[in-house]
Amino acid sequence: MTLVQGLDYAAVVVFALTGALAASRSQLDVVGFIFVACLTAVGGGTLRDLILNREPFWVADPALLLVASGAAVLVFFTAHRFESRMRALLWLDAFALAVAVPAGVGIALNHGAGWPIVLVMGMITGCMGGLMRDVVCNEVPVVLRQGELYVTAAFAGAVAAVIVAELGGTAREALLACAALTLTLRAGSLGLGWRLPVYKTRPPRPEAPKKGD
Repeated sequence: MTLVQGLDYAAVVVFALTGALAASRSQLDVVGFIFVACLTAVGGGTLRDLILNREPFWVADPALLLVASGAAVLVFFTAHRFESRMRALLWLDAFALAVAVPAGVGIALNHGAGWPIVLVMGMITGCMGGLMRDVVCNEVPVVLRQGELYVTAAFAGAVAAVIVAELGGTAREALLACAALTLTLRAGSLGLGWRLPVYKTRPPRPEAPKKGD
């Protein structure tokens, strides 16, 4: 197994756990758990592979669906033990992002894609599964929460990988730099409150007084 495959498979497991936790918050049955877990686990990677005209990675290795389903069943019977399922979901999601983004970057690099495509594939792999999960479970998507470093973390990690690769670093060094920066930014957002400024609507200007008033 290559490093890129290992990252892709690790992302499946961790994203499946986050999908199952989201299903527990929505109080779904075990089939719902499995559906949401599998959707989250393979959603981003599937979109990436289709764009790159590759066979979806889970089609080539269907056992990944069994792994995701097993994670869903495990959470179905243990979710009640978490003091805060939302907090557990967010931190698991951070680790999933930190392995999924370099997986997408690595696959795009191996595919011979240029750097703009590498950046987009890293972001798609890291962000789309969680976005699908939150939409299906009727949650505010984590990727769209005000000011939080999520898409930004994915983008910065992918940029770091491209820079390391362009400077002559090995593929392993590029992917490790990607994972480290992605996790640092996302963890800083969760644990330390790192934020980006958000757009705020300005109040309308008062009308100028008319002559004679």
